Amino acid sequence: MKKYLMAIDAGTGSVRAVLFDLEGNQLECSQQEWEHAEDPRFPGSMDFDWVHNWQLAKDCIIGVLKDTSIDPAEIAAISTTCMREGIVLYDKDGNEIWACANVDARSDDEVSELIRLYPGLEKELYLESGQSYALDALPRLLWVKNKMPEIYDKISKIGMFNDWLIYKLTGILAVEPSNGSTTGLMDLKTRNWDASILEKCGLRSDIFPEVRESGSLIGEVTEKAALETGLAAGTPVVVGGGDAQLGCIGVGVVDANEAAIFGGSFWQYEYNTDKAATDPQCRVRVNCHAVKDVWQYEALAFKPGLVMRWFRDGFCQLEKKIAEETGRDVYDIMNDEARNIPAGCYGMMCTFSDVMNFISWKHAAPTFTNFELDPVKFSRYTFYRAILENTALITKGHMELVKESTGNMPKEVIFASGASKSPLWSQILADVLGIPVKVPAVKEATALGAALIAGYGVGIYDNISETAKKLVKIDHVYEPNMENHKIYNEMYTEWRKLYKAQLDITNSGITKPMWAAPGV
Repeated sequence: MKKYLMAIDAGTGSVRAVLFDLEGNQLECSQQEWEHAEDPRFPGSMDFDWVHNWQLAKDCIIGVLKDTSIDPAEIAAISTTCMREGIVLYDKDGNEIWACANVDARSDDEVSELIRLYPGLEKELYLESGQSYALDALPRLLWVKNKMPEIYDKISKIGMFNDWLIYKLTGILAVEPSNGSTTGLMDLKTRNWDASILEKCGLRSDIFPEVRESGSLIGEVTEKAALETGLAAGTPVVVGGGDAQLGCIGVGVVDANEAAIFGGSFWQYEYNTDKAATDPQCRVRVNCHAVKDVWQYEALAFKPGLVMRWFRDGFCQLEKKIAEETGRDVYDIMNDEARNIPAGCYGMMCTFSDVMNFISWKHAAPTFTNFELDPVKFSRYTFYRAILENTALITKGHMELVKESTGNMPKEVIFASGASKSPLWSQILADVLGIPVKVPAVKEATALGAALIAGYGVGIYDNISETAKKLVKIDHVYEPNMENHKIYNEMYTEWRKLYKAQLDITNSGITKPMWAAPGV
């Protein structure tokens, strides 16, 4: 009897194998951290080591089977998910020959070349694909052509990391639209490759594998993969999707006009629409959803989770010591103190990530400003709360961007991933947005979404939308404090002015950007 579903999740910082029962309950997770090293020859590069990383993925599968002691033959289906944008290139024999992870930024020269040779092309391609040169595959392929021609000449196929995992399990390579669309090489409307995009840039257009929609049954675990992982040969494998899209399925955000926020190292605002349209000003990204005939406006905030980690490790040694002694989470200790700081942090603001401007994406130098030399009001807890408020203000900006393009604003939003574990951050988010913020009980939303897709692909679930809404349980609803909302509305206007001024300083060369897209 088939009792289980498995998700394999290749994230930015780790790879995991997660086992669920058919009711969507997580039973076990085995995780391995990984890093994507910069090649010292190429500043901004972010290489993906497919040999070592496949070994880590295998270890996770082996680990979850060992920890649960289940019979692998009882796994009904497997699916995969991953960070978006990362690409793998294969030769004619199906061997990996080059790969880079998601925010690889080595292609400055190539972006400059594209802008010089083809002015206006980036906007033209964005209006079709929903992508810009900031994260898509076009400059990276041009980089390989220019810097590694011996690799370029051998390219037979291009794929994404979730498809790579399926390829390792089944020997079958196909790309699905939710992640494939992040390459910038697909037509949003057709959800398929557009060879003319590569041809316009003097690149080969014969490197596209087949496209299969998420939830399609693609193959079975091979004998070779079974020997390497402990899985049962013949286990069905189902086409998965990108992490944000499957995360939306995992929290029940599957239909048009629904929205989710995922708060991790990067924050993602996802808004579902039933139209494959883009922003005329090219400010916000548009991707295919993992649900057919649904698309997503996506706005990204850079590094909020990493900023929190930096602040914790750089300034909260006392709280870390207390946490070690008491067994509490250091962030819980910080939250208890920051809760006593009034909304607006006495007028103090900070600049880290900016509201998204996809076609010219650059972040000012990190800055705290407008504080006084008053240790009672302006302690490290005030600075900590300012980071929480800053990220919520960015999210407000992203919602307004999407509203300008779609005419719609969600009446409520689902908040998931690591940041949603913080009651204080969740409440601040509700106060800034002025709408209810719902936090689901399942925090591993991306893996759950992959498991639901796996079950759908083998007929366990008849309807992705209905199943997701049935299995997702809301743990808490944060209602906005409208007095605080008024404070934050006024603060947002001033913060936008502040960020523009800080970005002007960065553009003048006085300060270094926190991050800038290639060629910007």
